[in-house]
Amino acid sequence: MGERGLALVTGASSGIGESFARLLAARGRDVILVARSKDKLEKLAAELSGRHGIRAAVEVSDLSAPGAAGVLAKTLGSRALGPVELLINNAGFGARGEFHALPLEAQEMMLRLNVEALVELTYLVLPAMVKARRGGIINVSSMTSFQPIPYASLYAASKAFVTSFSMGLAEELRPYGIPVVTLCPGGTRTNFVTIGQAPTVRRFPGGRQEPDEVAELGLRELRRGGGLVVPRMVNKAIVFAERLMPISLVPRLAGKLQKP
Repeated sequence: MGERGLALVTGASSGIGESFARLLAARGRDVILVARSKDKLEKLAAELSGRHGIRAAVEVSDLSAPGAAGVLAKTLGSRALGPVELLINNAGFGARGEFHALPLEAQEMMLRLNVEALVELTYLVLPAMVKARRGGIINVSSMTSFQPIPYASLYAASKAFVTSFSMGLAEELRPYGIPVVTLCPGGTRTNFVTIGQAPTVRRFPGGRQEPDEVAELGLRELRRGGGLVVPRMVNKAIVFAERLMPISLVPRLAGKLQKP
């Protein structure tokens, strides 16, 4: 796929999403920046437009709200910005603690953002990509998608959905020439929102990555035709080792690392 089409980035106000936006703008892509923080988005859009001479549109949206993805798609259509040729589903947050003790409303919001909004936005932009036989998708999942994680049970399950959905979709879209990247970073230095107690740095065996590193690897895999990306060799080794363990043992070990 080309480097000049319009890209939509969710969760663009900070972290991996902001890194994606900066890298894309530096390569000449117009971007639509989506997040909840209007001030941060407008500041970033002005910087990217001024520095790189690209169009940077801002859409303030809380994608954890019911129906928000559909409203966003209609708004973009009314603004006539052009077809989205690259969709980066990056927005997400986590919930950590005992499942029964965490607020149900907050966990439902997490599912709407991590799963429903991702699916709906993908569904809404795909028809134009398929018709043009042009485009690409990067879905930001997580290393947690490969195993059950006690005390982050629902978050890990939401990311398992993203990984499974993305990899299946990649094969469906192969005949149309639309690459799909399933990006599964480990711990990353971001302002990632966690409901409940956040894990400490020592609980990430692979250490913490920089968001620019993660975003660059995602874009590189997109240029190569899409696929599954687990940044850093140590993280790849962890995922591989988990595959060799009895399935009942993995959550026990993970629970010792994650227990608040």
